[in-house]
Formats: sequence, C-alpha cells, structure tokens
Amino acid sequence: MNQSIKKVKNTNSIYGLFSLIAFFVLQFGTVAFAQYQAPPASLLIADKLATPIGTLKFNDGAPDAKTTQMLYDNLDLLHAQNVFLNTYQGPSLYAMNEGLKSIGVEDNNVILFENLMDSKSLFLTANGDAIYFLSFIDLTKGPMVLEAPPMTLGLLNDMWFRWISDAGVPGPDRGEGGRFLILPPGYNGTIPEGGYFVCKSRTNKVAYLSRAFMINNDPKPVVANIKATLKIYPYTPGAYGTSIAEALTGKVKLEKNPPVLAVKFVDGTDKSFNTVPPSDYTFYEMLNKVVQAEPLDCLDPELMGQIASIGIVKGKPFAPDARMKKILTDAANLGNATARMLNMSPRAAEGFSYYEGSEWTNMLFVGGYDFETPPPMVTKDGIKPYPSTGARTLNSRTLFFNGYTGITPAMCMRIPGIGSQYLLATKDASGAYFDGAKTYKVVLPPNIPEKNFWSLILYDNQTRSMLQTGQPYPKVGSLSHPMPAAVANADGSTTLYIGPKAPEGIGRSNWIQSVPGKGFFACLRLYSPLEPFFEKTWRPSEIELVK
Repeated sequence: MNQSIKKVKNTNSIYGLFSLIAFFVLQFGTVAFAQYQAPPASLLIADKLATPIGTLKFNDGAPDAKTTQMLYDNLDLLHAQNVFLNTYQGPSLYAMNEGLKSIGVEDNNVILFENLMDSKSLFLTANGDAIYFLSFIDLTKGPMVLEAPPMTLGLLNDMWFRWISDAGVPGPDRGEGGRFLILPPGYNGTIPEGGYFVCKSRTNKVAYLSRAFMINNDPKPVVANIKATLKIYPYTPGAYGTSIAEALTGKVKLEKNPPVLAVKFVDGTDKSFNTVPPSDYTFYEMLNKVVQAEPLDCLDPELMGQIASIGIVKGKPFAPDARMKKILTDAANLGNATARMLNMSPRAAEGFSYYEGSEWTNMLFVGGYDFETPPPMVTKDGIKPYPSTGARTLNSRTLFFNGYTGITPAMCMRIPGIGSQYLLATKDASGAYFDGAKTYKVVLPPNIPEKNFWSLILYDNQTRSMLQTGQPYPKVGSLSHPMPAAVANADGSTTLYIGPKAPEGIGRSNWIQSVPGKGFFACLRLYSPLEPFFEKTWRPSEIELVK
C-alpha cells in the first residue's frame, strides 16, 4: 500500500516537473517571441524588384528561375565590360605586333619610318614629327640584348603595356646609347657584373618603342645613325660583362663574345597596315591569344580573375556558347562605346582639363604613368613627389590606352627641356565636337614654350590614327620637313587653321585639311617643353569655329 502510494507520488512529481518545465518553456518562449524584432529593411530584398535589366522576382529572398538566369546574364555582362575597359592594353600591343608582322617585321626585327610616319598606316595617335622605330623582342629562348642608339627617345614596355625602362635621353644611358639586358619572366641564370642596364620583364615579349628627331630638318643622318648602332641579339652568359676574376670563382664559365647578326630593318613610310585592336567581339579572341602567349602570373590576379570569369583561361580553349557569345558581343559594344566616350568627352571634374575652363586636356597628369599618383612637382628646391593615393584612376587608364600607345614617366614628367608634352582637344571653344566640313582656328601666343619644336596634328575619331586627307601628314608645326614650317604673325603669335579648304591668303604651312563627314580631334605637342608650359603662364587659345 505504502509502496503504491510512493510510486504514485513519484509519478506525480515527474509529471509535475515536466509540467513545470513546459510552463517555463511556454512562458519564456512567449516572452522571447514577443520581443522578436524585424530586421532593417536595408537587409531585405523585395519579392518583386524593378531594375534596369527588368523586373526581378524573389520568394522570401530566393530568386525564381527566370530571375536567376537574368542575374547570371547581367553578371557575365558586367565581367565582360570590365575586361574590355581594364585589359585593352594587352590586345593593343598584340595588335601592333601582328600589324608589324603583316608587312614582314618579325620579332627582333625593326620597323623604321625613314621619311617619317604618314597617315597610311593605322597607329594609335602616332605622329609625323619624329622618326619612329619599333621592335618586339622575343624572350622565350632566354635573355636578349638591346643596343639602343644614341640621341633617341625610347622605352621598353611589357605586353600588358607596363613600363620597364626608358632607353635614350630620359633613360639610364642619358642619350648616349647603351646595352640593355632584358631578362625573361622567372629568369634565375647568370647576370653579368656590369656593362648592361638590366631590365626584368614579366612577359615573354617586350615592346621597344622609340623615336629620334631630325637634324636640320633632315631625317637621313638620323636614319643612318639608327641603322649603324641599333642591335638586338641573344645574351651569352660568361661573355661581355663577365670578368676573368668572376670566372675564377667557378660561378660562371667564360665564353667568347658571340658574333652579332645585323638587324633587319623594314621601312614603314608609305605602307598601309593596321596596328589597332578590334572593338567588337573579336577583341576577346585577341585577348585570349595574349593570355595563352604570356605567363599565368604576369597579370594582377584580380584582372586575371575577371578574364577567367568570361571563359578565357590559360591552357584551355576559349569556346563560348551562343549565349555567352551574345553577351560578349554586347559587352564589347558597351565597352567600346564607354572607352570612346571617355576619350572624346573627359570630365573636367576628374581633373583632365589642363587649364581651368578649357577644352585642352591631358590624361596623364591626373594619375601619372602608372595611373595611381600624379607625377612629382619639379621646383627650384628639388623634386617634390606627391603622396601615394592608393587608388587607380581607372577612367584615366581606359582613356589613355584606348587612344594612345607607349607608357613611360617621361610622358608626364614636369622637367623643363626634357621629353615631350601633349595637349588634346576633342571639342571647339563652344564645347561642340569638331566637324570636318567646317573651318576652325587656334592661336598660339608668342614664345611657344619648347626647346626643340612643336606641332599640331589631327586624328580620326574612329581609328584614333592620323586623319587621312589629301595631305599625307595632317599637321603643321615649326619643322620645315616634310612641309614648310608655320609662319608667325607680326606680333610673334601663330594662327593656325583647320578646314576642308585653306582660307584665302593662308598657305599649307598654317593650314591642316579636314574632311567633310569625318570627325577629328587635335593634339598639340611640345618637344622639350619649357617652364611657361608647366607654370601655365603660356596658354593656347581654344580652337574656335570660323565658319
């Protein structure tokens, strides 16, 4: 009896305990539920969302099948546009390399424009002022030696248009010429003790882009000097640059200086060929060729990741399906349109205007040659660098490589009497684009700030190459070859005209021909610019509409 009662009490106690636990759970659960707060609206996505790509539908944060496909299409489009805008420099140099090959200029050969570059060839904003000579140096078999000619302005860029070194007046040879030893990616072999300027490349090829100025308006002696002194050949470890004392250490074997074969020169003047990369879907096909030809780690992983996201991967075939090919076609159209917009209409708010309220622009003073920090100021008290910004000026980079080639600190340094400087104008004084059927004028005040010479040249909006007109050289300037030098006014100023026909009383020396139906932009170049240019105390007029 007592045991039965005890069992009942124990059972009641267990039931009571469960009841008590259940009571507290219910009570505290109710309290907790009562205290639940809805998350901030900024964390949520609506079930129906209107966007520029259409209406997106979600079920409590989960996209439906149609929305998922729309967003993947948009993501691929965004990646492809970024690739076009941020990697244009690779296909640009690849296209130049292919363009030279099309007229017989193989790697390690040299194209030399013996009578200046004319408008027949398509080159991004090249000019007819200087004697250009270019070469692509192949490093796949090992280091190469470039013997640069004296008194030239040259540079070495890798195949992603990154600056390696200058060779010439702004370079370590300081215009006296010298041997440049160019090492391929990952090279860990013998390096000479001396006798070379050693350069390291991150790509398997290097672009050598150089020019020289005429002597007394005559290109012939300059061409002869280039042909006599320019050499490109393989480096031989243990030969020149290695002392006998070094060989006695057992670190390197002595070798004889090898015979240097003559460089093959091809005259580029009066030849019609293209070096400009495509702007349609085939841009991505050319980009794939660059990726396949160069080391995997030669490009920033972030950019290589963008490239990989659209199906371009080193060692794998590039074979987009119909869906992806359409997206890449759309992305090329949008990227091309955006890059051209930046070139033709750069925003003054981003610092592109060289003078306040002016249509004259310069894209390199915004972020320097590396598009990150403006070039240092050069003052009487010395060189004063700007602090690093830590941010790439992306619009400046896109603008530059869409229209221009060759990058070096010499293109934007503020040192008087060295290098060259550029002012671009894509619009007239009223802010309207130039019309090839109309006539314009620009006035250069007296004492144009240059130590060597100046020129004004026109470029085709479409090709960004020299405008093809009835004039092989669409320019005017202070040189008297291949056309007469510009004539100054009585007060020392110089008035220049642009139009389909020369104004009455104006000769070829002060007039550049334009073409009705063709747009153009203008570039004013100062070679060895002087202080008034950097101090902005000298300023050209805007390019004004005459009629």
